[in-house]
Amino acid sequence: MEYQTITLEISQNIAVLTLNRADKMNALNTQMRAEITDAALEAAKSARVLVITGAGKAFCSGQDLSDRANAANLDLERTLRDEYMPMLRAIFDSPIPTICAVNGPAAGAGANLALAADVVIATESAYFLQAFTRIGLIPDAGGTYWMTRNMGSAKAMGAALFADKISAKQADDWGMIWEAVPDAEFQAIWQARAAHLAKGPTLAYQHVKTAIRGSWDNSLDEQLAQEGRSQGTCGQSRDFKEGVLAFLEKRSPTYEGR
Repeated sequence: MEYQTITLEISQNIAVLTLNRADKMNALNTQMRAEITDAALEAAKSARVLVITGAGKAFCSGQDLSDRANAANLDLERTLRDEYMPMLRAIFDSPIPTICAVNGPAAGAGANLALAADVVIATESAYFLQAFTRIGLIPDAGGTYWMTRNMGSAKAMGAALFADKISAKQADDWGMIWEAVPDAEFQAIWQARAAHLAKGPTLAYQHVKTAIRGSWDNSLDEQLAQEGRSQGTCGQSRDFKEGVLAFLEKRSPTYEGR
């Protein structure tokens, strides 16, 4: 499929989805949301890790409000249900690991698009901004879900109410993201992280995601049972056998992802 608002490049089991409306700070419109959804689903079938990043100086400035007439008449509930939800679920539910490489400002729905990924790596010059209350709205696109879980209700509440910029360093310190890295090293670091996951035990990664996310709703006994089921499945995989053999032979494993 040819995309107009994004690019998707797949090489060596790594899919790189680049938001490609740099002149609009990669603001999200209907077409872009549909294309991100399609590309994330395609990556899940064709790669072993998905990286989402932005073209130009920004990662994503959020909902495209440049067309003021359309923005004023926007059915926000329908847009969130029919356009944002499929996009966010395609990323969050992906069976492969997902990395968001935040190359610049991530604001509004753009910040929460980033937080939908399993791992967020940001350049130190980037920032996150829950800008919604500045225009009389609440954080959406999963913001109230991911912020609360990542950095606790106190920080999430302040971020939502005050709509202050959160530097990448603050986001790292607060547990909002995985890491903030020097600008000069940013690309090399996220590429190395992606390469690591692309060569890893994909089945185990799937079960890691299931177990960690399920822990929010499970009792200890339920979580221990979930771990047992997942470990039983992983223990029967070719990857586990290869991992043990490689350890005994003192070499790097070659995982097939199953």
